[in-house]
Amino acid sequence: MKLLLDTHVFLWWVMNDPRLSSTARAAIAGSASMVYVSAATGWEIAIKAGMGRLKLPYHAKEFVPQQIEINRFEVLPIALTHGLAVHDLPLLHRDPFDRLLVIQAQIGGLRLVTDDGLIQQYQVDILW
Repeated sequence: MKLLLDTHVFLWWVMNDPRLSSTARAAIAGSASMVYVSAATGWEIAIKAGMGRLKLPYHAKEFVPQQIEINRFEVLPIALTHGLAVHDLPLLHRDPFDRLLVIQAQIGGLRLVTDDGLIQQYQVDILW
Protein backbone atom coordinates (compact mmCIF):
# COMPACT_ATOMS: atom_id res chain seq x y z
CA MET A 1 0.00 0.00 0.00
CA LYS A 2 1.35 3.44 -0.97
CA LEU A 3 0.44 6.13 1.56
CA LEU A 4 0.82 9.91 1.48
CA LEU A 5 0.67 11.50 4.93
CA ASP A 6 -1.17 14.75 5.48
CA THR A 7 0.93 17.19 7.50
CA HIS A 8 -1.00 16.67 10.74
CA VAL A 9 -0.74 12.89 10.31
CA PHE A 10 3.04 13.11 9.88
CA LEU A 11 3.28 15.21 13.04
CA TRP A 12 0.91 13.00 15.02
CA TRP A 13 2.90 9.93 13.97
CA VAL A 14 6.31 11.30 14.95
CA MET A 15 4.97 12.82 18.20
CA ASN A 16 3.02 9.65 19.06
CA ASP A 17 -0.15 11.72 19.34
CA PRO A 18 -3.25 9.77 20.43
CA ARG A 19 -5.38 11.65 17.86
CA LEU A 20 -3.91 9.43 15.14
CA SER A 21 -6.49 6.75 14.37
CA SER A 22 -5.63 3.13 15.05
CA THR A 23 -6.32 2.34 11.38
CA ALA A 24 -3.87 5.00 10.22
CA ARG A 25 -1.29 3.96 12.81
CA ALA A 26 -1.46 0.31 11.71
CA ALA A 27 -1.21 1.20 8.01
CA ILE A 28 1.80 3.48 8.53
CA ALA A 29 3.53 0.83 10.64
CA GLY A 30 2.68 -1.98 8.23
CA SER A 31 5.61 -3.71 6.59
CA ALA A 32 3.79 -3.72 3.24
CA SER A 33 3.32 0.06 3.28
CA MET A 34 5.42 2.55 1.35
CA VAL A 35 4.96 5.86 3.18
CA TYR A 36 5.50 9.22 1.51
CA VAL A 37 5.83 12.70 2.95
CA SER A 38 5.36 15.52 0.48
CA ALA A 39 7.86 18.33 0.13
CA ALA A 40 4.77 20.50 0.71
CA THR A 41 4.56 19.08 4.24
CA GLY A 42 8.08 20.26 5.01
CA TRP A 43 7.21 23.66 3.60
CA GLU A 44 4.00 23.88 5.67
CA ILE A 45 5.78 22.81 8.86
CA ALA A 46 8.56 25.35 8.27
CA ILE A 47 6.05 28.16 7.79
CA LYS A 48 3.98 27.28 10.85
CA ALA A 49 7.03 26.73 13.07
CA GLY A 50 8.58 29.98 11.85
CA MET A 51 5.39 31.87 12.71
CA GLY A 52 5.29 30.30 16.18
CA ARG A 53 2.06 28.40 15.41
CA LEU A 54 3.76 25.01 15.73
CA LYS A 55 6.09 23.91 18.50
CA LEU A 56 8.71 21.34 17.55
CA PRO A 57 11.36 19.72 19.76
CA TYR A 58 14.05 21.44 17.64
CA HIS A 59 14.46 23.39 14.40
CA ALA A 60 12.21 22.26 11.54
CA LYS A 61 15.07 22.03 9.03
CA GLU A 62 16.66 19.33 11.21
CA PHE A 63 13.54 17.81 12.76
CA VAL A 64 11.60 16.99 9.58
CA PRO A 65 14.43 15.29 7.62
CA GLN A 66 15.54 13.39 10.71
CA GLN A 67 12.03 12.06 11.35
CA ILE A 68 11.64 11.09 7.70
CA GLU A 69 14.90 9.15 7.88
CA ILE A 70 14.18 7.52 11.27
CA ASN A 71 10.76 6.37 10.08
CA ARG A 72 12.03 5.27 6.66
CA PHE A 73 9.54 7.46 4.85
CA GLU A 74 10.11 8.63 1.28
CA VAL A 75 10.02 12.28 0.25
CA LEU A 76 7.58 13.05 -2.55
CA PRO A 77 8.85 16.04 -4.54
CA ILE A 78 6.54 18.67 -5.97
CA ALA A 79 6.55 18.49 -9.77
CA LEU A 80 5.36 21.13 -12.19
CA THR A 81 2.52 18.80 -13.17
CA HIS A 82 1.35 18.78 -9.54
CA GLY A 83 1.27 22.55 -9.35
CA LEU A 84 -0.53 22.93 -12.65
CA ALA A 85 -3.10 20.21 -11.91
CA VAL A 86 -4.37 22.24 -8.95
CA HIS A 87 -5.97 24.51 -11.57
CA ASP A 88 -8.63 21.88 -12.32
CA LEU A 89 -9.30 20.92 -8.69
CA PRO A 90 -12.68 22.14 -7.39
CA LEU A 91 -12.31 24.81 -4.72
CA LEU A 92 -13.73 22.65 -1.91
CA HIS A 93 -10.73 23.37 0.30
CA ARG A 94 -8.86 26.67 0.41
CA ASP A 95 -5.63 25.41 2.00
CA PRO A 96 -3.04 25.33 -0.80
CA PHE A 97 -0.97 22.64 0.93
CA ASP A 98 -3.94 20.30 1.27
CA ARG A 99 -4.98 20.94 -2.33
CA LEU A 100 -1.48 20.02 -3.48
CA LEU A 101 -1.55 16.82 -1.41
CA VAL A 102 -4.85 15.84 -3.05
CA ILE A 103 -3.30 16.29 -6.49
CA GLN A 104 -0.14 14.38 -5.53
CA ALA A 105 -2.25 11.49 -4.24
CA GLN A 106 -4.43 11.47 -7.36
CA ILE A 107 -1.53 11.62 -9.83
CA GLY A 108 0.64 9.17 -7.88
CA GLY A 109 -2.09 6.64 -7.10
CA LEU A 110 -1.50 7.11 -3.37
CA ARG A 111 -3.88 6.75 -0.44
CA LEU A 112 -3.98 10.05 1.41
CA VAL A 113 -3.91 9.55 5.18
CA THR A 114 -5.95 12.37 6.72
CA ASP A 115 -8.83 13.12 9.01
CA ASP A 116 -9.54 16.44 7.25
CA GLY A 117 -13.21 16.35 6.29
CA LEU A 118 -12.77 18.96 3.57
CA ILE A 119 -10.14 16.84 1.83
CA GLN A 120 -12.46 13.86 2.01
CA GLN A 121 -14.87 15.70 -0.33
CA TYR A 122 -12.40 15.25 -3.21
CA GLN A 123 -12.14 12.24 -5.47
CA VAL A 124 -9.11 10.83 -3.73
CA ASP A 125 -8.43 7.54 -1.95
CA ILE A 126 -8.52 8.34 1.79
CA LEU A 127 -7.36 6.25 4.71
CA TRP A 128 -8.36 7.17 8.23
